[in-house]
Amino acid sequence: MKRRDFVQKAGILGVGLAVNKFSFAAENQNNFPTVRVPSSKRHFTSRSVEDAIKTFSSKVKDRELAWLFGNCYPNTLDTTVYYSEKKGKPFTYVITGDIDAMWLRDSSAQVYPYLEFVRRDAPLKKLIAGVINKQTEFILKDPYANAFYNDPDKKGEWFSDFTDMQPGVHERKWEIDSLCYPIRLAHGYWKETGDTAPFDTKWEEAIKATLKTFKEQQRKDGNGPYKFQRRTQNPTDSLPMHGYGNPVNPVGLIVSAFRPSDDASIFSFLVPSNFFAVTSLRQAAEMMSAIRKNTKLAGELLALAEEVEKALKEYAVFNHPKYGKIYAFEVDGFHSYNLMDDANVPSLLAMPYLKGVQRTDPVYVNTRKFIWSKDNPHFYKGTTAEGIGGPHIGKDMIWPMSIIMKALTSNDDKEIKWCIDTLKKTHGNTGFMHESFHKDDPKNFTRSWFAWTNTLFGELLWNTLKHKPHLLS
Repeated sequence: MKRRDFVQKAGILGVGLAVNKFSFAAENQNNFPTVRVPSSKRHFTSRSVEDAIKTFSSKVKDRELAWLFGNCYPNTLDTTVYYSEKKGKPFTYVITGDIDAMWLRDSSAQVYPYLEFVRRDAPLKKLIAGVINKQTEFILKDPYANAFYNDPDKKGEWFSDFTDMQPGVHERKWEIDSLCYPIRLAHGYWKETGDTAPFDTKWEEAIKATLKTFKEQQRKDGNGPYKFQRRTQNPTDSLPMHGYGNPVNPVGLIVSAFRPSDDASIFSFLVPSNFFAVTSLRQAAEMMSAIRKNTKLAGELLALAEEVEKALKEYAVFNHPKYGKIYAFEVDGFHSYNLMDDANVPSLLAMPYLKGVQRTDPVYVNTRKFIWSKDNPHFYKGTTAEGIGGPHIGKDMIWPMSIIMKALTSNDDKEIKWCIDTLKKTHGNTGFMHESFHKDDPKNFTRSWFAWTNTLFGELLWNTLKHKPHLLS
């Protein structure tokens, strides 16, 4: 069964009860069914996260929002983490939800919102250190792969893909952000804890592999070692030009053969992912210098960050007749531009969230206006909601992730409140967020069990309580 078919049919496996079967009266603020996994079946329980749920419930009078927070924020811990130890070293395997595979991107994003609690929650700290160790193990196995199995000998449904697949690899779609997200998690963990235990010689080798891969995918010396093709009826699941993707001009940017949605790029220099790479390279350089004392490698990381940043300034900006200077979604270095945005993160909308640009950057401000309009081919507005989708699910399907990111990158009270109110009314009577929902019918949704969006929504609500509590009244 193909991934996009599977995720629509998998149901509520592991989230809680069969929430799509109950009748929910939105106007009855005191009658919310129990949909969270029972405590006896949760994979991991964090005292700090449970305290956050109690705090939110005690301070927010809106019972539906409190219910949603209690369901969504702990969903990653409740249902997707598998902790183990090898020779006293923690390892944490994190599934994305309804698929038994660990995406480097998703797993990083799923646990990142819990970092603020790790200084006072030793078990949670150990769990996230285990995620970093597991990601290091996977990157050393294959830095071009995006998703892996816990079983190193398992061969999955995509093992017959025309690429250098190894046992233990679920899918081998080269995406820049697959190597950026683990750096973001590692840097955040280090800054929060000061703990350097996960950043050993193996982690250093993983950073070296990341740098090598990024340089190969600048494609200055030909296409490099990576290529990918798949027998499929869906053109976005494979690469043209004998598996190397469409040609690029080697101007210093890094090729991302696939987008964060796991769809093939059209022009292979994916702009939001290149911005993310600049930030990640600088974070890795800081850690390499401070922790590993490898100033040579730190210098190489910084040099690449500067090169990519310079190329972005020259090739990523398009002078739009309506919006002025905006960032393109994809470019090829030949001054071809793909003007759009996709909901999956990194996206153009989400760049300030990932510290790729400042939210006050004038080009970003213009870009934000463009992508949240009908001039973006993947912006949809219906009778229930408006937001950004993408080719992965198709027309008229809005991703809650885009609405969450609109709020997380905004400082406008009215805009943030609109986002929260929209998310509140579009959970499809389930108590959880989803991958996407139809612009006219939130009960028509994909992926009942998508832990990343659940936890991200929880992050939005928790940040709002801390910084703008009046918006939750």
